[in-house]
Amino acid sequence: MIPAGALAQEADLLKCRRIEQPMQRLACYDGLTPPIPQAGLAPTPTPAPVRAAERFGLARAESEESKAIESHIPGRFDGWEPKTRIRLANGQLWEISDGSSGAYQLVDPRVRIRRGALGAFYLEIEHQSRSPRVKRVQ
Repeated sequence: MIPAGALAQEADLLKCRRIEQPMQRLACYDGLTPPIPQAGLAPTPTPAPVRAAERFGLARAESEESKAIESHIPGRFDGWEPKTRIRLANGQLWEISDGSSGAYQLVDPRVRIRRGALGAFYLEIEHQSRSPRVKRVQ
């Protein structure tokens, strides 16, 4: 019998494998592994959860450790194209910053915005395999 954790990890690897753009695929794989602690450095204190979630995606604070936030897009979501602005239920406004587009017919989809490599952020939409790059506007 295969442990449930191993099955979840395999599903995450398959999700990353389906991403066509190399940098997004690499960022997905990077997101699956915990950061490597650096010897001799004291651990950075974790900021209060509410504060970190509010600042997520804005100017990065030195002590910010949040890897992702979760919310949902209220109402109908028909997809995106370059420069589309998406308001989350938590009040944050994000803009598509890559050249991608996607067409969906979803209602109140749950989303996760995760930190990628080199300061990038990606919008993951529940049950969808594509993750456009986004930037926080507000």
